[in-house]
Amino acid sequence: MKNIFLLLFLLSAGLNLKAQMGGPNVGTNDDRGKITGVVTDSLTKQPVDYATVSIYKQGNNSPFNGASTDPKGNFTIDGISPGDYKVTVDFLGYKRHTIDHVVIGGGNKNVLLGNILLAPAQNSLKEVQIVGHAATVENKIDKLVYNPANDLTSQGGVALDVLQKVPMVSVDINGNVELMGNTNVQFLINGKPSTIFGASITDALQAIPASQIKSIEVITNPGAKYDAAGTGGIINIILKDNNVQGVNGSVNLTAGTRLENGNFNINAKKGKIGVSAFFSGNESLTSATPSSGNRTSTAGDTVTNLNQNGVSNFKRSGYRSGFSFNWDITPKDALTASINFNHFGNNSNGYTNNFQTTNTAGLMTDTNSVNNSTSRFSDNSTDWSLFYKKTFKNKDQELDVLYNQSSGSNNNDYSQQQDYTNVIFPPAGSIGSNPGTDKETDISIDYTQPVTKTFTIETGAKATIENISNSVVTQTLNNGVYLPNPFQTYSFTYGRKIYAYYLSATFSLFNNFLNGKAGLRDEYTVSTSDFPNTTIPSYNILAPSFVLSHKLDKTQTIKFSYSYRLERPDYNSLNPFYNISDPHNISTGDPNLKPELGHNFELGYNKSFSNGANIYVAGFYRYNTNDLQSFTTFYPNLKIGDSTYTNVSLSQRDNIGREVTEGVNLFGSLPAGKFTFRSNMFFADRITTDPGLPEVSGFTYRINLNTSYEFVKTLAAEFFINYRSSQRTIQGTNPGFVFYNFAVRKQLFDRKASIGFVATNPFNQYVNVQSNTYGPNFNQNSLRQIPLRSFGISLMYKFGKLEFKKEKEPQDNGTPDEAPVTPATAPTGGGGGK
Repeated sequence: MKNIFLLLFLLSAGLNLKAQMGGPNVGTNDDRGKITGVVTDSLTKQPVDYATVSIYKQGNNSPFNGASTDPKGNFTIDGISPGDYKVTVDFLGYKRHTIDHVVIGGGNKNVLLGNILLAPAQNSLKEVQIVGHAATVENKIDKLVYNPANDLTSQGGVALDVLQKVPMVSVDINGNVELMGNTNVQFLINGKPSTIFGASITDALQAIPASQIKSIEVITNPGAKYDAAGTGGIINIILKDNNVQGVNGSVNLTAGTRLENGNFNINAKKGKIGVSAFFSGNESLTSATPSSGNRTSTAGDTVTNLNQNGVSNFKRSGYRSGFSFNWDITPKDALTASINFNHFGNNSNGYTNNFQTTNTAGLMTDTNSVNNSTSRFSDNSTDWSLFYKKTFKNKDQELDVLYNQSSGSNNNDYSQQQDYTNVIFPPAGSIGSNPGTDKETDISIDYTQPVTKTFTIETGAKATIENISNSVVTQTLNNGVYLPNPFQTYSFTYGRKIYAYYLSATFSLFNNFLNGKAGLRDEYTVSTSDFPNTTIPSYNILAPSFVLSHKLDKTQTIKFSYSYRLERPDYNSLNPFYNISDPHNISTGDPNLKPELGHNFELGYNKSFSNGANIYVAGFYRYNTNDLQSFTTFYPNLKIGDSTYTNVSLSQRDNIGREVTEGVNLFGSLPAGKFTFRSNMFFADRITTDPGLPEVSGFTYRINLNTSYEFVKTLAAEFFINYRSSQRTIQGTNPGFVFYNFAVRKQLFDRKASIGFVATNPFNQYVNVQSNTYGPNFNQNSLRQIPLRSFGISLMYKFGKLEFKKEKEPQDNGTPDEAPVTPATAPTGGGGGK
């Protein structure tokens, strides 16, 4: 760990020295300034989120720097060399606001633009199209934000395709997501939990179209306001919405050789009332995946070798729809209600040839068979929430109350039959059905109170109530007839209640030399289960967290953060259902699992350049106990109910001792004329220690490169390549793989429509995935050939007729409204933006 921090320190010092030695046209670090302000709707006096603020050199038509506003309308742009600039503010449905002659230099380095009032476009019939682009990656004090608006290779794809591009995030070939090398990640949608992620995170992420995603927030060390769940951190998927007066929407369609999807959005707002609705659906077309494997096992003086090969045909589909209602009751009171419906599922069928050779004291026995199997999984869920927001005369004072409920039902079915080809054994088979439900209710209240300009207190409480229930019905083949098996038929219920309270503070110390946020969260968990021989004790944790940030100069920031977190076992990990679709490779869950506990440290360095280039380097150290990992145990004979299965690998999640992970993540972005280059590199070493097993060190790295080229303003192309190395685990090796994409997009009709083409792995039909698993009495190698090659075409169309009617300006207890900034040299100010 100390080597990583030393590397970051040397890199920071070197870049700082290089910046100080820049030429006279660049300006020294001490000369650089910043521009801050707040963007507000001139009618409703509500902040305008995601407005685009651009800075132009006088006489130029292209901006050289910019930012997007946060949910409170604030923006800050750092690292601006001395000069005379023009600032513009854009957002769909509003007139462009221009401020000329914003001067930095001559003792006027920190420019406060104050409250910028955006006036709605007064077009009642004419369609309005205003284009603005936020930075692809925004590095904030407590999170990193990825904006996929110009992500060409993900157009027509799903959330997993977008996550491949996000710094610090990695997605393996099976769709498992890691954050800083840790798979225990808490996923949120618009800041709220959903049971859509409970049954299958991979399937849930496949059901969210990329075109629906506004941004993805990565929070590696969440503050006390967030749930303590997720030792890897939090990934918050922000879906697109619109708070613009009038009616507008979009349609996206994609057709391809591997994936088809489409979505429709419509938004309407007039005065204080706004409504929106959406529908999206996607389908992964049936694909055939060849596979093969070899396992050698020992039991006493018997050595068994099992060779398998076969093909599995797989298909996935899903859809989502939703409706939301927004009511600005008063300028300081807002109510939002929403309801979403989700469905996704998959099914597969295939065959496996089994060639088994048993050697007992020199006596050889061959047993050959063919296993035909099917499996089907489906999940339906409904999320609804009611959110009340109260603001006050005191800036940043806020009260939030949220009620959120998510209910899901899922079903997991399988069937398998094994027919022997060289011995006279009767066919063996089973049919299993596992329906279940998952319901989660969250009630939270949060309050923010500014004490001084540099000190703010946040506090709140939350209650989470979760109930899981499922049943298992199994039939086994007996003399050619499938009969109910009472020994493999049972039910399972699991309840969990979490009560939390937190207190945190945001502060600035030593004349803004050090900015930070620190807090403490207390969570008390009560769990119950009716599964036999299962007792789950209640437990309480105190989860501290903090982040400290220091600006080395106007273009360089260094921050250090820490959080203490836990990972509670999810639905699949707890569910004791045995999946016997392959009787030689069985999986199940364990209701007795304990939560994983983790300490996370991170040291980050960010540097921006005047030409728009940016780098971010983060070193991290993570220490986990009761680490949750998949573990495989080999059984010569495994009895489940009244049935005995031979030569079986049983896989399930287990609490594996402790795990230490340390590494570095590097992200860089470089505009070069019509080219833009982005790269994300991740290097980490994971050391796993489990009592009774040797310590295992597994080094891994991931490198991707994204290159885009703009032929003209409306035509662009992009290339993306991603390589992930293999990694040793406590029981073997996780596979490495590489894939690449090409994409091109043409915008039409004044950017209201576009057509795009994407090719994935066009020169390789399969991605070969090799893995190894071993234990004290077995060694297993496997190969899967995953068909990733695909071609697709996507279409997008935006529409919207804006209708405005100027209303009487609301009065605020006699407080006069702020006037827009006069287009002149703005006064010097300190603060005013986050």
